[in-house]
Amino acid sequence: MAAFPFQIKATDGAARTGALTTSRGEIRTPAFMPVGTAATVKALTVDQVRSTGADIILGNTYHLMLRPTAERIHRLGGLHRFMRWDGPILTDSGGFQVMSLSKISKVTEEAVTFQSHIDGSKHKLSPERSIEIQADLLGSDIVMQLDECVSWPAEHSRAAKAVGLSARWGARCKAAFGERETQALFGIQQGSTFADLRRESSERLVEIGFDGYALGGLAVGEGHEAMCEVLDYAPGLLPADRPRYLMGVGKPVDLVEAVARGVDMFDCVLPTRSGRHGQAWTWEGPITLKNARFAEDYTPLDPGSDCPASRDYSKAYLHHLVKAEEILGQVLLSWHNIAFFQALMAAMRAAITEGRFEAFRKAFHERHGTA
Repeated sequence: MAAFPFQIKATDGAARTGALTTSRGEIRTPAFMPVGTAATVKALTVDQVRSTGADIILGNTYHLMLRPTAERIHRLGGLHRFMRWDGPILTDSGGFQVMSLSKISKVTEEAVTFQSHIDGSKHKLSPERSIEIQADLLGSDIVMQLDECVSWPAEHSRAAKAVGLSARWGARCKAAFGERETQALFGIQQGSTFADLRRESSERLVEIGFDGYALGGLAVGEGHEAMCEVLDYAPGLLPADRPRYLMGVGKPVDLVEAVARGVDMFDCVLPTRSGRHGQAWTWEGPITLKNARFAEDYTPLDPGSDCPASRDYSKAYLHHLVKAEEILGQVLLSWHNIAFFQALMAAMRAAITEGRFEAFRKAFHERHGTA
């Protein structure tokens, strides 16, 4: 029995829409989770994030355990109170950042030891410590197992080793997590682009038993086509009655194609990162507001949007803010991008419910292209 009820309300081909009901509110799926790496969705207040239609946000274990520390956040009332977000929060395990950002990291059966990218201090992250930080200190609603994510491309033998270690760490995470009524634990499928390893990983995770399952090890450089080839079969290896979460994805075209293949949840830094660099995502594709052609364009980014950043400011004004390097430009474009991603998810939920997802998908590609 999963900690949180997950109801699939409609399907259209492999695409599905439903709801994951947590103690802090309902998460409508397919869902896009804005990334709040350091207890903030960059450049935005929680009220702005909530206004876009986001049901859940993501926090980052690695960054928070180093600064301000998980213990301090716990003393201050937990992550929800600390950042003033009353909805659900998913925290990642910290493993990916340990292996990609730390100055020196060493993986053993027991744990991964590493040096902080901030000050060089030494730390150890074990499955048990990852669970303690996420579930007990930060108080997240959805906790991710600690796993080993290999870089791409990976040799079969290297990916197989990571699958085995991730499964053993997953079992230790499950034991440390125990049974909780108001928190859920997700396992993470690994296996790079190898179908046999994805299958082995899934079988081992299902045997352990998790509240939901993530697809890890993608969006690490393999490209859109290779990712889609994995998604042609990988979600189907996971239980149909549990949410499926594709980690670190992605561009709008990635979201549409992953939903078409049965994925329910996503996260990515792209909307806010793009916004900070003067890029807006629209139904016609991404546009760069720095370009001179917008200097006297009085039209807004999306006149039909409920988001003030999308509806109430001209491209000419946004162009000016970006060129002048005004902070408000970063705020407005980040706000617009998060709102666009949420509008995209809402449009897909409606299309699945109404049995017209394939038509939506085709129209999306015609309008948006594959950028």
